[in-house]
Amino acid sequence: MSARKGRRSFGEDEDEHPDERWMASYMDMVTVLMCMFIVLFAMSSVDQNKFEQLRNSLATGFGSVEAGSIDTATGVVVRPEHVDSEDEAFSGASPTELPATDQQLATAEVEDLSKLEADITANLAAAGLADLVQFAVDERGLTVGLVGSETFFAPDLADLSPTAVAILDAMAPVLAASDREISVEGHADKHGQTVNYATDWELSAGRSTRVLRRLVEQGGVQQERIAAIGYGAARPASTGSELADMAMNRRVDVVLLSTLPDSVRSLIPGVIAGTETTGETGTG
Repeated sequence: MSARKGRRSFGEDEDEHPDERWMASYMDMVTVLMCMFIVLFAMSSVDQNKFEQLRNSLATGFGSVEAGSIDTATGVVVRPEHVDSEDEAFSGASPTELPATDQQLATAEVEDLSKLEADITANLAAAGLADLVQFAVDERGLTVGLVGSETFFAPDLADLSPTAVAILDAMAPVLAASDREISVEGHADKHGQTVNYATDWELSAGRSTRVLRRLVEQGGVQQERIAAIGYGAARPASTGSELADMAMNRRVDVVLLSTLPDSVRSLIPGVIAGTETTGETGTG
């Protein structure tokens, strides 16, 4: 077969599919240009409302003057005067209250203790027993003093007298309603050994325990909030040798304790002195 047979006739296309790879690069370029023009068009159409919202939000965050009246949330732009001086995050519609000072806390504590005293006094007055109890408000809290063994206890015994029972029953509702810790503290006159107790410690502890049991078992005071302590003759209220002085040491104190820090409780005597001077309140 002749080689000329395999050649194409003159005039026929010598290549039906020329190299068209340049078209792929061209179409990529056109696509990129189209995307660029779409982005430019989108940027040229600014939503004025949304722009104002963004500007106001940024201005408020940096404590600047309000740029408009449109809110990013519910229609209220936080005004500069509502942004605190330390540029802290705004946490509510009203300014955050400053923490109370020690003086304010001490004043509030005296007011609360005085109210407890008034409530107990009212219950005792209703039972005709108000004159038999002594009150004191100090840095420890409110002390309700049951003073004099002849009134509340039989001589050298821890048994409660009928008067002591009546007083404790009148006090109990107020003590049970309070959430304060309660310390029942027994004291005794210094005489060492008695017929029924080996030392003053046992006598004072026995009396404070009887008071505690009455308040818990019949008065409804939660046992988790109350404790009994016996001081014996170690903390006398009076050092005199007269019978009246000795009776002052035969006592049980029911103390509603303050749980505030020492720095606050140390201010309570000054608060009391100030209120007594102005005649607003007084303690027994």
